[in-house]
Amino acid sequence: MISRPYGIILVTGPTGSGKTTTLYTSLKHLATPEVNVCTIEDPIELIEPAFNQMQVQHNIQLDFAAGVKTLLRQDPDIIMVGEIRDRETAEMAVQAALTGHLVLSTLHTNDAPSAIARLAEIGVPSYLITATLIGVVAQRLVRTLCPHCKHETSFDPLEWQALIKPWTTSPPDKIAVAEGCLECRQTGFIGRIGIYEMMSLSDELKQEIDDNFNLIKFRKAAIRMGMKPLNLAGAQKVARGLTTIEEVLKVAPPRYDL
Repeated sequence: MISRPYGIILVTGPTGSGKTTTLYTSLKHLATPEVNVCTIEDPIELIEPAFNQMQVQHNIQLDFAAGVKTLLRQDPDIIMVGEIRDRETAEMAVQAALTGHLVLSTLHTNDAPSAIARLAEIGVPSYLITATLIGVVAQRLVRTLCPHCKHETSFDPLEWQALIKPWTTSPPDKIAVAEGCLECRQTGFIGRIGIYEMMSLSDELKQEIDDNFNLIKFRKAAIRMGMKPLNLAGAQKVARGLTTIEEVLKVAPPRYDL
């Protein structure tokens, strides 16, 4: 998605789910001497010399929308907006995308399809969403098992089915658990890893976005066209022995409206 020359890419998830890290990593991949990467953030979380960074200053009426308007005068190729919170910011992001810029930003939604509903609630017309939105990534972070004390064990297949509902797939022969050791301070976990729900807006999916937008119908269409839900992405990490079923269920419980 980030290889596209213009359009909007959104990263969604709750606070602390790693959205900003994903955006910075994507921008670092794109930031070459020939590319002008500009950001408007609240606050600037990481100083990066390859970017032109601007911080929101509410005391001088420099909010996200005003920041994007200012950045557009500096001939940017790529713009990162810290968060789309209101209609004015969304309109400026859409305007930037329509005029040939790649825009990366975040939204607070539970999953990728909900970003469409959120943009509609803010007041972005459906025809502008389909014209500018490239795709949405929803993400969560789960703790990874300590490599020093983890070991394989058998498990109840019902636990696996609870994780992947309402889907069905063969459970792995074994899953990994960790007892806790000095290396992980008896917690059984070291570090975290991301699980992702990637939704690219194909032409077929864009046809589902109109003034009578139905989120449940749209979510089903996205899955039918290849989007892997968060709980299935987490199940893959469990099958690979990277984390536990309980960890995934904490951050990506199964959906029952599919």
